[in-house]
Amino acid sequence: MVWLKRAWALLLLLAVFCAGSPAWAFEGIDYTLTNQNEADFSSRDLADTSFAGASGRHANFSGSDLHGAIFTQASFPEADFSDANLTNVLMDKVDFSGADFSNALLAGAIASGSSFIGATVTNADFSDALIDRLDQRSLCKEASGSNPITGVDTRSSLGC
Repeated sequence: MVWLKRAWALLLLLAVFCAGSPAWAFEGIDYTLTNQNEADFSSRDLADTSFAGASGRHANFSGSDLHGAIFTQASFPEADFSDANLTNVLMDKVDFSGADFSNALLAGAIASGSSFIGATVTNADFSDALIDRLDQRSLCKEASGSNPITGVDTRSSLGC
């Protein structure tokens, strides 16, 4: 129950902090605290959508536009984010273990406290993303390629 209180407190804080800022205003669908295990969100427009506190093991987000979405305090192990646009996404304290971020755009994402253990990041762009040092080191061990859209080298975008 403590995580639920923290999730709501964080959402309230975000609402207060972002009030009057159209770039961060919540406009998408609200999947907060829902079970999205095995869900198929492939090739969908999910910009500014909230998945705060949600679970989505094996969820498919391949090719989706998720820019500005909220994934805070959630669990998406082994989810497919390949070819997805995750720019400026808030993804703090999220379990992304074993997730596939191949060809994904994660520029400007905030991923503090998240876990990317075993995640695939081939051709991903993490430019200006905030990632914990431990995850950054782990991702650098397997990172390779360049993003097909931005041309940015994955290792360089991670600061390897």
